[in-house]
Order: sequence, then structure tokens, then C-alpha cells
Amino acid sequence: MRSSTSIAIAIGVMNVFTYGFTMVAARLLGPQKYGALASLMAMLLIFGVLQLGLQATAARRIAADRDHVGRIEHSIMAVTYRAALVLGALLVLAAPLVDLLLRLDSLLAAALVGVAAVPMTIMGGQAGILQGERRWWPLAVLYVAAGVPRLVLGTALIWWQPSVVNAMLAVTIGLFAPIVLGWLALRHKRQPGTSADHGFRSVIRESIHNSQALLAFFAVSNVDVVIARNVLPDQQAGLYAAGLIMTKAVLFLPQFVVIVAFPSMSSADERRRALTRSLALVAILGAAATAAALALPQLASIFVGGAEYAEIEPRLWLFATLGTLLSMLQLLVYAVLARQGQRSVYAVWLALVGIVVAGLTTSSVTGLLTVVLVVDAALLALLLVASLAIVRRPERVEESVAS
Repeated sequence: MRSSTSIAIAIGVMNVFTYGFTMVAARLLGPQKYGALASLMAMLLIFGVLQLGLQATAARRIAADRDHVGRIEHSIMAVTYRAALVLGALLVLAAPLVDLLLRLDSLLAAALVGVAAVPMTIMGGQAGILQGERRWWPLAVLYVAAGVPRLVLGTALIWWQPSVVNAMLAVTIGLFAPIVLGWLALRHKRQPGTSADHGFRSVIRESIHNSQALLAFFAVSNVDVVIARNVLPDQQAGLYAAGLIMTKAVLFLPQFVVIVAFPSMSSADERRRALTRSLALVAILGAAATAAALALPQLASIFVGGAEYAEIEPRLWLFATLGTLLSMLQLLVYAVLARQGQRSVYAVWLALVGIVVAGLTTSSVTGLLTVVLVVDAALLALLLVASLAIVRRPERVEESVAS
């Protein structure tokens, strides 16, 4: 971690500016409009699993096979550009469905999700290459560039005209900044080389596997805001979305731990120590954030929107607890990707079904939050037991995606 301090700082800066944008949007848009924006951002985050799947694929392959970096980079970027364009086009075409599902009354706002998905996905391939090559400084610059433009542009556009479209426009334009910097960092020419293990189809296969695993996790961590838009009145849905600002802050607080630990979790010799120490660190950070939200709820409420959201103040510590559970779940999911496991992902999909089925029966913020907490806690316990059992017996491996 000492060698990767720049990553921790960069992710901290990115998160500060990202949540600065969230706070500005919550204050200037008000609960109803912000609830619509939060649902769009949740949807963008869910489709962002393709970005993260590509990043995990590139980082794992480069870290594990330093002799074929050129071939891996060539294959990763070929897959990345095609995947970005296909995903973006599909989401733009699906804009009417998104508009209907989220009750936006704005086809343009819905279509911007598709446009934003293109640079977001490209950044995943670029970041994975830099992560695998352990080029921490350029990777840190990418993360900073992913956060700063969003706050600057978002504040200007929402202040000029407080609308969901302007907020999404700021997000979309801001996402082009890191891919320009990524192109500059990777503009050197590498010889593609030859290796059957890193061919186009092989990269696609692993990227799909990683993406569907991350899709399961991000669906679990974001589906509740979509449920809230459909089972709660607009005001209550906006309050729930504001509470999730605290959840997301705690979730992404230890994100640097995942980035630094991932290469070690890919090695059978280091896997156990990397997993246990990383889980402990994530738990400590989450517990500290939860204790702060419980002890200083009025201060915490400032960071989720201010006086308009005072009604959610007494429950902010519960949202912080949810963020802690999700941050530990995120680490466990990446541990599954590092060993290319398959069976553990099924439990995440089952948890998603549980949240949707039980969540649709609720009619209050507290009821929905309780359902999500209980299901996530059960999933965490299950994955933790399974992961610790596997890392204690290195000879035991889950079914590989390659099989």
C-alpha cells in the first residue's frame, strides 16, 4: 500500500468531487428531481459493470503474464472500443423504456445514459492496463479526472438551469476527460505479439464472466433506489435517495483497498493474507463512518442535502451501516474474480431476487431499508464463510470461467 499511496489519494479526490456533485445536485434540484437523477445514476452505475469487468480482465491478465503485455493490451482495447459502442447504442435505443421505468418524462435525460456509457466503458480498458502494469501515477490521474470535471461542470450547469437533463449532461461531458488522458498514457506503440491465451475471444469470455459477476453486485447495491421510485411517494423516494448518498460514500471510501489488493488476491500464495487483511481494513473504515453518522447526525445530514432532507437524519447511521456491508461484499466479489470463481456469483443473484421480491412489498423508507440490510447481511455471511474456506485450502478451486 505504501507503493500505491497515489491511488488512495486520487480515489479520495475523485470521491470528494463526485459526492460534491451529488451534494450540489441534491440541494439545487430538490428531492423530487434529485430522486430522478439518482435513479439515472444508479442505472449508469449498473451498466458500468462492463467497464469494471474489462478493467479486472486487463489487470489480472497483465499481472499474471508479464511476457505478453503487448498482446493483452491490443486485445483489451480492441474489445473495449467495440463493447463501448455497442452498449452505448443499445442504451440510446432503450431510452423510451428507461424513461417509462423511471418515470422521468424526459427522453433526452434517458438517452444521455447511453452516451455517457461510451467513455465510461473505454476508461475501464485503459485503467485495467495501467493497473496491471502497476503504472500508479497515470492511473491516479485518470481517477482524479473522473471526478473533478463532474463537479465543476455540474455546478455551473445546474446553477444555470436546475434540471435533470443538465445534471446528466455534466456527467456525460465529464466522462470524456479521463479517456483523453488514458489515450495519452497508452499512446506508445506495442507489438501485439502472439499468444492463444490472450486472443480476442478469450478476452471477451473473461470480460463477460467478470462483468456478469459485477453486474450482480451492482444490481444488489443499486436496485433499492429503483424500487423506491416505484413503491414510495416521490418525496419519500427522494429522501431514500438522499440517504443512499451516505451509503455510497461509505461504499467507495475503501475503494483503493480493492485496487491495491486485487493483484495479491490473484495469487494462491498471497490470497488468504490479502483477503483477511483487506476485509479487516474495510470493516474498520466502515465502522468508523457509521459511528460518526450515529454520533453526529446533524453534521452527517449536511453531506446528504441539508435541511430539506432533515427527515432522514435519524436513520443516516443505518445507511452508513448498509455502506459498510456493501463495501465488504464488493471486496469479496473481487476475490471471486481474482480466482476466476463461478459458483459464489449465484448467491449474489439470489440476493438480488430477494431484495426485489421483499422490497416491492414495502411502503416506507424504514421498511425498504430494513429489507436491504437483512438480505445484504445474509449474503455477506454466506460469501465470507465460502471465501475463507477456499483460501484456507489453496488446492481447492472453484470452476474456472475457462472450463
